[in-house]
Amino acid sequence: MVTNKPRVDAIDARIIKALSVDPRATVIALADATRLSRNTVQARLSKLENQGVLRSLERRIDPAALGYPLTAFILTRVTQRKLAQIADSLEQVPEVIEVHGLAGVTDLMIHVVAREADDLYRIAGRILDIDGVEQTTTSLVMRKLVDYRITPLLDDLTQEIRS
Repeated sequence: MVTNKPRVDAIDARIIKALSVDPRATVIALADATRLSRNTVQARLSKLENQGVLRSLERRIDPAALGYPLTAFILTRVTQRKLAQIADSLEQVPEVIEVHGLAGVTDLMIHVVAREADDLYRIAGRILDIDGVEQTTTSLVMRKLVDYRITPLLDDLTQEIRS
C-alpha cells in the first residue's frame, strides 16, 4: 500500500521500537529506554499519533480464544463501482477481521475467522451474496509462519541513519 505518510526518523524509530518491546510503557519508561528527555518522547508520540503513524491501541487477541480457531482469506472479484457499498456490507460481517484492496486479478483480500468448516462455508456464502461481489476463492490458513512484525524495519531504519 502506497501512502503519503510522513517518514519516521531514527529518533521516532527508537521510541517506536521501545514501545513495541513494552506496549504499556509510560512516557518516563520510554524516555529511560531511549535515553531521550521525557518532553521529547511526549512530543514525538503526540506527533506520531496525530500523523496516523501510531495506530489504534486495540490489543491483538487470538480469535481462537473467542471460539474462532479457523482463519481464512477470501480472495474476491467485485464490481468496482460498488466498492464502497461492498466495504460497508463487509463491515457488517463480524467474522471479517480486515479487508485489503488489491491491484491485479483479485480486487479484495478478506481476512475472516470461523468456528468450524460449516461456519466458514456460511461466511463465504454471506460474502458472495453481497451485491457487487462477482467471485470468491477461499483459502484456509493451515499455519501462521511469520507473525505481524515491525521491529526489523525499525532496526533497518536506525542502522541506515547511523551509517
